[in-house]
Amino acid sequence: MKLSSKLKTAMMAIVFAVVGVGAAAAPALMETTPAYADAADSVRDALRVVEPSSSSADLETIVKRVINTLLYVIGILAVVMIIIGGVQYATSAGDQAAVTKAKNTIIYGLVGLAIAVLAYAIVNFVLGALTGRD
Repeated sequence: MKLSSKLKTAMMAIVFAVVGVGAAAAPALMETTPAYADAADSVRDALRVVEPSSSSADLETIVKRVINTLLYVIGILAVVMIIIGGVQYATSAGDQAAVTKAKNTIIYGLVGLAIAVLAYAIVNFVLGALTGRD
């Protein structure tokens, strides 16, 4: 009977985590621009004269993409750790050691997420200040 209760709690935690992630990602997946905006952008891009790029701009773009990709991965791992901590907390069944471990996992996940967000902001600010662009 105890295993069934743990299994139900774990399944509910997973369902809530999936629904929460889906709800958080929904605005980013919805299209907020009118349909004609894409056509206008593509015509504007087709009429734009292509300027030769310098190697420093290419290097800047590569560095920025690598750093941002790493920070996205770190952010995703932090969110996964928070979800794992939530599942551990839900399945701890009152065991004080398991509850403490779950709380620490959640706290470390939140700290990692905060560090990833701050690092993203700092890197983009510094690169923008060095290149004179946003």
